[in-house]
Amino acid sequence: MSTETAASEKKESGTYEGGCHCGYIKFAITLSPPLPEYKVLNCNCSACSHLGYLLVYPKATDVVWHNNGRERCSNYVFNSKRKDQMFCPKCGSSLGIDFHDFFKDHLYGISVRSLYGINLDELNYKKLDGMKLVEPAEDLSGHIWDEEKQEMK
Repeated sequence: MSTETAASEKKESGTYEGGCHCGYIKFAITLSPPLPEYKVLNCNCSACSHLGYLLVYPKATDVVWHNNGRERCSNYVFNSKRKDQMFCPKCGSSLGIDFHDFFKDHLYGISVRSLYGINLDELNYKKLDGMKLVEPAEDLSGHIWDEEKQEMK
């Protein structure tokens, strides 16, 4: 295969800087296809709705955490306990999901709301009825905390 053929077959990608509101957590992600062509997931499950997620799914190898940013994240787990909902412990910004033990390949679900300089009105969205399709297919809002035991269920 010639170098010219290999170059023409290489997928287009885009790299985007992001992080929390206060700047304590920063990262860069590379997406293929780039954001203008990417279908951002707009899910209505209880987590995505309450946490404000609009998700893209880079491989873990396509996410660069600056200054130990991943270790700086606070994590919230519920339901399967196999994915971390990532937040900034300083400003509370919701960053996305670490699917570390969920899929065969390690992926992140990064909220495009955490990317710097992105116009959400210019993106393409794919709607998902997560309220009906994501197990358990029900609204978990307000049903995770056990008031009697004073702990997460």
